[in-house]
Amino acid sequence: MARPEKVAVVDEVKDMFVSSSAAVLTEYRGLTVAELEELRKELMSAGATYKIYKNTLVKRAIDGTPEESLSSMLEGPNALAFCRSGQSDISSVAKILKTFSGNKPNLIIKGGMYDGEVVTGKQLLDIAELPSREVLLSQLASAMAAPLYRMASLLAAVPRNFAYGLQAVIDSRLQASESGNSVETGKDGNVGATEGMAETADIPEDVVGEDREASDAIAAGDGTSTETAIETVEGTSTEASGEHNEETSDTTSDPEDVDNN
Repeated sequence: MARPEKVAVVDEVKDMFVSSSAAVLTEYRGLTVAELEELRKELMSAGATYKIYKNTLVKRAIDGTPEESLSSMLEGPNALAFCRSGQSDISSVAKILKTFSGNKPNLIIKGGMYDGEVVTGKQLLDIAELPSREVLLSQLASAMAAPLYRMASLLAAVPRNFAYGLQAVIDSRLQASESGNSVETGKDGNVGATEGMAETADIPEDVVGEDREASDAIAAGDGTSTETAIETVEGTSTEASGEHNEETSDTTSDPEDVDNN
């Protein structure tokens, strides 16, 4: 390779490391060209770039940079998978490489660079088990939104619970009012029943009046004893009964008088 071409490749490798958030070094010994092309397409679908460089040129490109630690891994036929910033993440790339190596054991994940630090092949396999960037962002958004949803529910519950409580107070007062009306109606019905019984018995008005006066005297407690009131009622009732008997005897006293008439 002519010198200008080598310089261009070195500059390209430098730019790839600078513009990438992570890089994974793999050994492809034993893979066919078709298999390498298949892997390249899968990585491209995840936003990554998979390229083969000469080890000497890569070492020259990373000389004096944080990626220089990869120099010890640059042995054998290697290829680099670059996770371009904003286009792919190391979790998705590691997941693709792990799945592919499971089907094609000739592909070996050696290690790489992530966030300026060297990561081993084992660490990359562990990273492959993590959710992708999109899934992590979705989970983060859900975790942040959950407290807001709870707060919104609590705020919405305040006026709703107040309305329920107010309605309960209104209902209880309406029930109390209806109960009071029922009691008053019952009292009026009892008075009417008492008066109806007095009329049905056809008790003379003077007796009923005296009975009421006696009852009023007992209730008022104006000095008349209960016994005196009862005697008054009994006496009055006896007199009324005597008068009623006399009227009956006068009416039916003598059959002969009826015949003479």
